[in-house]
Formats: sequence, structure tokens, C-alpha cells
Amino acid sequence: MRAGGGPANCGGSDGNSGITANPALGWAVDELVRYGGTGVLAETPEIYGAEHLLIRRAINEGVAKKLIDRYKWWEWYCRGLEAMDNNPAPGNKAGGITTVFEKSLGGVTKGGTTPMTDVFLYGEPITTRGFVFMDTPGHDPVSITGLVAGGCTVICFTTGRGSVFGCKPVPSLKLATNSLVYRHLEEDMDINCGVILEGAPLPVVGRQIFEEVVAVASGKRTKSELSGVGEEVLEARRRRPDAAPVTCACTAAGARRGRDGPAGSSSRSRRSRSRP
Repeated sequence: MRAGGGPANCGGSDGNSGITANPALGWAVDELVRYGGTGVLAETPEIYGAEHLLIRRAINEGVAKKLIDRYKWWEWYCRGLEAMDNNPAPGNKAGGITTVFEKSLGGVTKGGTTPMTDVFLYGEPITTRGFVFMDTPGHDPVSITGLVAGGCTVICFTTGRGSVFGCKPVPSLKLATNSLVYRHLEEDMDINCGVILEGAPLPVVGRQIFEEVVAVASGKRTKSELSGVGEEVLEARRRRPDAAPVTCACTAAGARRGRDGPAGSSSRSRRSRSRP
């Protein structure tokens, strides 16, 4: 079983993300790995300032170099055009995040604490068990689509500002970082991690996430599936002349595992940067 975003992904992070939903998801990822599964962290630009915490978890120098190379690629990609540290977004700031480093330190907790066994390109088939990293953009729909293409079968998506993204090809569990968002969006949020702020032990919520991942992987429908919400967004990015082409090896249809077909889904193609 592979879980993507934890599979750890996040959208609309707030000041509570790094102390509730994200570390609780990290606990669930550790448990998944302990049982022989695969947990995937992504969104390379959003580990800015905290990349060393992942590099030192690499099982060997080769895996560490893979992540360093991807990080350097993003520095090259943004040079003279954009900024690697253009986070936090206005919504993040409104939610209490003040710097990109706060956001990154909270973001990497989604990956738990186990050794990092491999690093994969965007959409590359994930062939290694344990905790791994996939190089994706920070934009949630694009990032998650790459994770699905790589073989992730359950998406775990944390949000503090109320992002309701649901990936159509595979089930997406949405984890609210605070009780206010959960109450206002109960028809979209699957788990309320805000109870940690009210005294619930983090491992208890982490266990709840893990058990929900197992249930969904076994056929239980998520809130997004019950409401018929779902989309996927592909990315095209310019490529360094010396870089190998990045290919998407599997299709969304191959990951759908017998669930509803594409009817009602929003399938869009977004070009974030033009090729030279």
C-alpha cells in the first residue's frame, strides 16, 4: 500500500499545521512504514530551509545526493525569474505563518521520522518501500497528480485554511488542522486534527489517520468521493539542457482501482512555464 502526502501533501497551511495535522500525519506515515508500506512526501519548494532535516535521514549518500540535486534544480529553475522563498502565501500569513522557514519546518513533519529510502522524479513510478520523497512543485493539484502517476493509492491532505481539493483518480483524505475549519467544512473534511489543540494526544490522532488510510484503501469512501468532487492537473516545466527528460509512466486510469470513472471530474492541463 502506498499513501501519498503523507502521501503527504498540504494546502492552505496555517499556524496550527506544524503542531496538529502535519505531525499527526507523520505519525501515521511512520506506522505505515512499520507495517511495510510506503509513505511519500513531496512539494520540493516547500522544504526550503528545512531540506537538511530530510537529507540527514537519507539511508546513504546516493539518496542524499538525489534530493540535493533536485533542490539545486529548483534553485536553477527560479534563478532570475522567481524565488524559492516566495512562501508563505497571503492565506498562510492570515493563518499565522510568518516566514517560509516556519512553513517548511511544519511541512517536513508530514514525513514522519523514519529513514528516507529513495527520491523520485515527478510522476516516476515509486518502486521503493519505506519513506520516500518525490520532486514536485508546491502547487497542490499538480503535486498530487504527480504522486498519483507514481503509484500512490491514498492521498492525505492537510489544510488549515480550508482547501477542499479532492483528487478524482484516487481517494483523498482531508485533515483539518483546527476545529473551526472542520466544523465549517465538515462535508469536505475527513478528520479533525484540531482536537490536539484541545488536549487529545497526538499519537491518538495519528492512529486515527492511519486506521482511516487502511479503511479507505480497503474501499471506504472519502468525503470528496461521496460528494463527487475531484480533479487532476498536469505540469509542464522547462528543462535544463543537460537534464534527462521527466516522464509520467502511468495514467490516472491505471490508479483508479475500479472506482467511479472520469465522469464529473475536472481534468485540466496547466502549463506553469514555457519550454525554451
